[in-house]
Amino acid sequence: MSLASTASAKPIAVELPTLSIRESWPWILFAALIALLAIYFVGAEQGATQMVAGNAVHEWVHDARHLLGFPCH
Repeated sequence: MSLASTASAKPIAVELPTLSIRESWPWILFAALIALLAIYFVGAEQGATQMVAGNAVHEWVHDARHLLGFPCH
């Protein structure tokens, strides 16, 4: 294959799928719920509001707590 034959090749048209807001709402709601759950575990899973007994969840998200500015010591 020569350079001249590859230069004259036509580009392939790529059609992007369209996604309406109505079709996106379930995914947006799901992502928001997951984000709220993650923020709960990072920010509030310690002390009087803890949902899981023990200190395991706090230790798993310890660095994220500091990164987001939550006090924990």
